[in-house]
Order: sequence, then structure tokens, then C-alpha cells
Amino acid sequence: MGKPDFNPIRDVFSGLIMAATSVPQLIAYAETVGLAGHRGLSTAGPPLFAYGLATGGPFMNAGVTSITALMAKADLDGEAYVAEYGEEEYVMLVSAYSLYIGIASSVLAVVGFGALAKSVPKPVRTGFKWGCAVGVLVSALPNGLFQGGGSQLKQLAKEQSLLNAYATKYKVYFPGIVNAANVVFALSRPMLWSLAPTVLFVAGTAFVMRGKNLLPSFLPPGTEVVLLTIVAAYYSLNFDYPGAIVGEIPAMDQSAGISLGPIQIPVEVIDISKLWEVPLVERCFGGSIVSLVLTSLLFAAVNFLSILGIASGFESENGVAWSAPRELLAQGVGCVAAALVGSPPVSGSMSRSLVSRMTGATSQLACLVTALVWIYLQPYMSVMEPTPKAALSAVIVSAVLEGIVLPKGLLQLKGTDAIVGWATGVVTVLTSPTQGFAAGLVLFGILHVLVGKSVKEKSAW
Repeated sequence: MGKPDFNPIRDVFSGLIMAATSVPQLIAYAETVGLAGHRGLSTAGPPLFAYGLATGGPFMNAGVTSITALMAKADLDGEAYVAEYGEEEYVMLVSAYSLYIGIASSVLAVVGFGALAKSVPKPVRTGFKWGCAVGVLVSALPNGLFQGGGSQLKQLAKEQSLLNAYATKYKVYFPGIVNAANVVFALSRPMLWSLAPTVLFVAGTAFVMRGKNLLPSFLPPGTEVVLLTIVAAYYSLNFDYPGAIVGEIPAMDQSAGISLGPIQIPVEVIDISKLWEVPLVERCFGGSIVSLVLTSLLFAAVNFLSILGIASGFESENGVAWSAPRELLAQGVGCVAAALVGSPPVSGSMSRSLVSRMTGATSQLACLVTALVWIYLQPYMSVMEPTPKAALSAVIVSAVLEGIVLPKGLLQLKGTDAIVGWATGVVTVLTSPTQGFAAGLVLFGILHVLVGKSVKEKSAW
């Protein structure tokens, strides 16, 4: 037990497997944020490379996750922003936000928040996780059931759903209520679903969730995701698939990138001075820099809970010691690197970290190899262009569906803990992840005081 002995061959092998099996996730989570899928491919490498240099865990892996994607989209009101200002402006907005999250993470590391994060109440963490999972489902489902994706669902709900009209009245108080109401409407109207995307989505979700039992045991984890993507792309390319696809992946300018002597790194870097000029405060935080700072700190704190859970698991199961300040700083470094290449904020990825351990990683070299593969294979990523978005939605939904339908953690909570857990989850769905997490902490504190006071009063009698 403990940190494994360094073995570069095993690290390279593990890194290559991770690079191959994670490509569909890169596209899917970019779509979740509200960006074009190809941006997930072109921006994933540098943040992971920076994180790999900073982290101390041999199995740790990072990137844009379902939770960071959902949180960024909610905090920045991604769909509305793209509709009003266009995707290029939204890329700059997301990048600027990643920069603030990176700085906030570094500040929290310096002031010792890493140790404090371990004391976040379990009911809040459990409810928050469930609420985020539901949010991911709400975001992914339209592309799985409708040929026109989210825009088609919005139009249908606007025309036919009384629930949508009712929810719209309360959107100013509950930003996520309209999307949640639209998904309820969609699930109740199967006759409106588009046939080809729905069949692909349902079959793909089932295959990814049960693929481990169907495929030979010697195949690496994530093989089912790769197979689904290949089959779906082949079907789309050869049988006139009518649904939405990833679409054209722009070729990178050959003169762009970073030159280090004879080495050319195909990465387009954003001038950091331009990020400070992005009207993030004015357009997303009501003109209040205090609101931006507090939201960034809360985002960074919530973000770190993923890393805390992953690293704590490896410590208990494998005896791999870890440093909370170092991992929080690694998160900050990764987010700053994400900002410089146009990526949403990054965090520790449970699924990728588990795959790294399962495939024999022995050091941070494994995630550095993954990052370099993603960076240098960008010119060949056009093979993903015909991939149906319904298949990518299947990849996302398969990761959260079981935890939504059967939330074991929430069902185990009792008394006031159950109230806090479920309330945190529901508020997270109806508002945003950051607001839901904050509401959970406040509710936990209030009930803790009230219950404690009630116990004291009974003791006095």
C-alpha cells in the first residue's frame, strides 16, 4: 500500500488509454457549458498538463467535468449569453471566469481552506451531488430526444406546456426552473420525440451503463464509450442521420501555437490582458465585483470537493497520502491554464482518476501523456465531426442516471439530515449549483441551531 513505484512504461500505457476513452466526454461537456463541441477537444490538453505538473497524486486526473460545466453555464447564463452576444464572446466570458476561479482557488489554498473543506456537512455534500446530477440530466436530455435539441424543446414547451408558462413567472427567483419544467414536459410527451435520436440515445445509454458486463474483461475501462462513439459516427456518416451532430471542427492555423526552439506546440493562447477587459461583472454579476468575487470563491470551494472526495478515497483504499493545500493549488493552476486556452474551469475527475488507477498509472506522468496526446492529435480530431449529439448525451446521462433514480446517499439520511440533503438537491436544480450549495449550508446551520436549542429546552424540563 502507498504510492506505487514509478514505472514510466505503465504510465505511458495508462495515459494513452485515458486519451482515447475520454474524447467523447471532452465534446459532451463542452456542449454542456454551451460551447461548440470541438472546443472541448482543442482546449483539454493544456489545463490537464498544468494540473499534472502541480498535483501530488499518482492517479489524479482533471478536466472539465459534468459539475464544473453545469456550474459555469448556470453562473454565466450560457444559453442567453450566446443568443445575445454570440459564441466567440461567450468563449472569452468563460475564459475570464476560469481565470477568476483559478485565482480564487489559489487564495483558498493559501488561507488554509483545504483543511476546512473536509468539514462540509455530509447532507449538504450528498444533496449537492444529487442536484448537480439532475442538472446534468436536464442539460443533456434535449439532444437525446429531439432532432433540434434544446431549441426544439424550448419551442415545443413554449407552445404546448402550461408548466413552462407557470415556471417562467418565477425564473427571476429560480433560474433553473424553466429548464427543469421543460424536461418534465418532454418526458411526459413521448409522442413528440424524434425517432432516430431517441433510439440512439436510449440504446447508447443502456450500452454504456451495461457495457462492462457485455464486453471481454481484458478491455480497458471506457471501451464501451469508444465503441458507442464509433458506431454512432459510422451510422451518421453512412445512413443520412437526421439529428444534430458535432459538425465541422475548424482546422488550426499552422502558424499559430507556441514555439520553443525547434518544438512547435499547437496551442492557441489568449492574451491574458484581454481577459481582464471582458465585461464579466457588468453582464453576469449585476455590476458588482463583490458578487463576482464571492461567487468565484464559492465555485472554487465547491469545485474542490470533487478533488477532496477522490484523494480521500485513494488515501483510504490505497494508502496514498495527499496534501489539501497542494491539490487546491493544483486546481488553481489548472483553471488559470484553462483560461489561457478558452476552456471552462476544471476540477478533479472521479471517472478519469479511477481509470488511471485501474490501468496501472504510477505517477503524474500518466496524465501528462494524456494531455500531450490531446494537444498533438488535434489536427486529426475531424474524425469526430459526424458523431451524433444523441450519442454524446448518452455518454453523459449514463454517468448520472443510476445515482438520480436511486440516490443511495440521500435515502440513507434521516431526520434533519434528510431535510437538508433533499432541500439542497432541489434548490440546486431550481437555482444553480453555487446557490444550492450555499442554501444547503445555511439550512444545515439553522436546523443545527434549532435542534440543539430544542434538545437543551427538553433537558431543562
